[in-house]
Amino acid sequence: MIPFPTIPLALSDNAVAMLELIPLTVAVVFYWHRVMTLSWAGRPVPVWRQVSYGFGLFLASFVLFSPWGYLAEELVIAHMVEHLVIGDLASLFIVLGLTRSIMQPILALPYIGRLQVLANPFIAIPLWAINLFFWHIPTMYDAAYGGAIVHGLEHSLFLFFGCLMWMPVFGPLPTPKWFGPGWKVVYVVIVRFIAAILGNILMWTQVELYKNYGAGHAKWGISAIQDQSTAGVIMMVEGTFLILGVLAWTFFEAAKQSTQKQDLIDLAYNRGVEIDEARIERAVKAGHGDLIEQRILAGDEGAEAPALAGDAGADAATR
Repeated sequence: MIPFPTIPLALSDNAVAMLELIPLTVAVVFYWHRVMTLSWAGRPVPVWRQVSYGFGLFLASFVLFSPWGYLAEELVIAHMVEHLVIGDLASLFIVLGLTRSIMQPILALPYIGRLQVLANPFIAIPLWAINLFFWHIPTMYDAAYGGAIVHGLEHSLFLFFGCLMWMPVFGPLPTPKWFGPGWKVVYVVIVRFIAAILGNILMWTQVELYKNYGAGHAKWGISAIQDQSTAGVIMMVEGTFLILGVLAWTFFEAAKQSTQKQDLIDLAYNRGVEIDEARIERAVKAGHGDLIEQRILAGDEGAEAPALAGDAGADAATR
């Protein structure tokens, strides 16, 4: 039988687990406290966003604190899966769970609000790519393997820059006006192309890049080249399925927003309410279509403005 530790044993034996558990716990406490505060104020966060955020944290916790985290110390394959789950999947679901209202207390902190510029696609992609390749340099990879603090930092940065990478596509932070659905598709394709470069390096190189897995290779009966090559294949396959899912989401979301925008314009016209179509479009992107509809039905000629103001800056977030 494989001597996988239980979760409590893994936590007690692995100092890096404790370093990673603390920020995840803070993320849970902050999020649910903010969700409850907004609910009490009559501005509930959609249930699907709460589920998405929770699922993202669950994915990150599973690969770190379950027996999978133990396996990731033995095989590059398992370690690659761990990184993909944290940096691609968990970060995606976490970003889907965020709204401008949820992030408002953090963005209101001194200097923190200025960091919103990092969500610009021209900034997010280079930062994400640098982080990805930096931690896969053999020297840094081996350093993370052998040190709890460095390993914890590695996983934290994978999650942070993963969230930053998804923010221009799915997040509530400001993006350029021109960054519409078509450019989001281009953005995701570029991201996956960059990841594919690393995947191909791992797939085709005949040099053992990572030296700390000898015991795991002997235990599982796999060579170092087979291990890292298979890790590259997994990276390529995961990227293919991920991009297909994201592109489908982007297409349907764009169609939904276009339909909702036109419905609101038609409703306002039929009821004689003057509106600004550009602001209606930004409001729909920010998820405030229902609030604007209520204002229009109430005969409010400033329908779009109060709806956006109710999210404490959502208008700015969509510009």
